[in-house]
Amino acid sequence: MYNLDAYDAAIAKYHQAMNCNVIPVISWDFHHESLNDLKSNYSDWQKVHHIADQYNWDESEFDVLERLKEEVVVITDLKLKIVFASSRILNMTGYTEVEVLGKSPKMFQGPETSSVVREEIRLAIKSQETFEKTILNYKKNGETYFCTINAFPVFNLKGKLTHFIAFEKAA
Repeated sequence: MYNLDAYDAAIAKYHQAMNCNVIPVISWDFHHESLNDLKSNYSDWQKVHHIADQYNWDESEFDVLERLKEEVVVITDLKLKIVFASSRILNMTGYTEVEVLGKSPKMFQGPETSSVVREEIRLAIKSQETFEKTILNYKKNGETYFCTINAFPVFNLKGKLTHFIAFEKAA
């Protein structure tokens, strides 16, 4: 067996001369988490961009790329069925995107959800108006949370209503 003491000493002397700070391995976990967030945001943005291209509307009007960093983004069709939900929906509701696709956002409401706020939202949607409301929603596990919804009707470049987009965050 070889004695590597001289090698170890040389490496130690080299690193001392460089005056390097050692990064604990745990910090790479934070980096990895941040990288995964960036990848999810980019993937979500690509999906929104695809829907916008397909239906001929301009997603930059809503600053989607920036809002994906902090908020849940939900897009519904005119029948109010979810056609897109950003990956952040899992953290807020406990549901994955796949679980909510094709369903109504009403799936997050329950017995303690305000009927007044629900009616205000319904009227805003019917009138094709932008709205911001805070509503009591339910997570997949039955736990309640307050959710602030900032929603917009989405019109294509010809002025025809094609979707609704909502930016949501826990209040």
